[in-house]
Amino acid sequence: MAEALKEIFNAAAVGWLTERLSAAWPDFPAVKFKKAILADLPSLELKPRVERIALEMQRQLPPDFKKSVKIVTKALGAPPPAGDGTDFGNFRVWACHRFVSLAGLDHRDLALDYFAKATRHFSAEFDIRPFIQRDQAHVLGVMRRWADDDDWRVRRLASEGARPRLPWGLRLQGLVADPKPLFPILEALRDDPIEAVRRSVANNLNDIAKDHPDLLVRYVKPWMKARAPLVKHALRHLVKQGHEGALGLLGVDHGADLRVSSLKLDAKSIAIGGSIGITAQLTNAGPKPAYAIVDYAVHHLGARGEARPKVFKWTTLTLAPGEAVTLEKRHSLKPVTTRRYYPGGHFIALLVNGRELAKQGFDLVNDPKSGEKPLPGTFSGRYRR
Repeated sequence: MAEALKEIFNAAAVGWLTERLSAAWPDFPAVKFKKAILADLPSLELKPRVERIALEMQRQLPPDFKKSVKIVTKALGAPPPAGDGTDFGNFRVWACHRFVSLAGLDHRDLALDYFAKATRHFSAEFDIRPFIQRDQAHVLGVMRRWADDDDWRVRRLASEGARPRLPWGLRLQGLVADPKPLFPILEALRDDPIEAVRRSVANNLNDIAKDHPDLLVRYVKPWMKARAPLVKHALRHLVKQGHEGALGLLGVDHGADLRVSSLKLDAKSIAIGGSIGITAQLTNAGPKPAYAIVDYAVHHLGARGEARPKVFKWTTLTLAPGEAVTLEKRHSLKPVTTRRYYPGGHFIALLVNGRELAKQGFDLVNDPKSGEKPLPGTFSGRYRR
């Protein structure tokens, strides 16, 4: 099993940070710093570990933020080369970003200058957010200038840091309510040469779609011809929701006569940690070719016995008049950090162009080999955004 993500912030990471800070400031109380953190670290999860390290930095560095931020910046050293947009840097630097968001909130311009430099070491999207929340107009103005930076890591921060609903991040309620101040940044970055930046723009737009679906569809409609991949990624939430405007923008004919003649599961009972096979037959019963966006929703049983759907992408295809196709898929029911499974009745629904056309049920049971209730899984892959 892969190591838990929280173990990035382990004793070795604390030792690395201690050495860096000591080299940047000879008076840094290295022994005291390490001892205080390591006493608490084993009992903490990922974000509390980051918070614990940052709080200890705040205690042991000079109280004058102008001095302490210089020490932290010096400790990080020269940033690595920018690369091609596939490497987001040293995850351990997150603790330094968190220190700046804790200690520097009343020192906006010093903190923003730090983020512009330090995001080259590790993306600072989580910790710039309190500054946006406090002074949105000013910080977005700075981030708009970052959108023209020579370094793609700074440009990406201009979009990713301002996402209204960034996962793991502070929700920016001002931008949830009115996302239009984001538009100048997104327009400056929508044709960026780095895919990671364009993907961030699409993710930002997808956030906006969750609160302003009609506005988002109108906004990206003129982009569709020249930027179809970006728009398609930006509309993924609305497609899963069956939003007619979004589906129409992607070429869906709402009058198409698409039918599911069968939906079968390869088992009626599955142990938690296993997988289930799904087979569906889809037919175009209409007189014209039909474009189909095929998704499926797994209705998971919650802790209180309620069914909660989670939509997954399956495929897209165009069917000729009268054409039928058989689709096959395996779905994993292995616990992950973001989902806990509970035994009981579940069902899978087939969604075609946002409409539920068929569903089948199955029972999820505890693994008889374990004799235990299911627990959340651990991180089992490379960190990605």
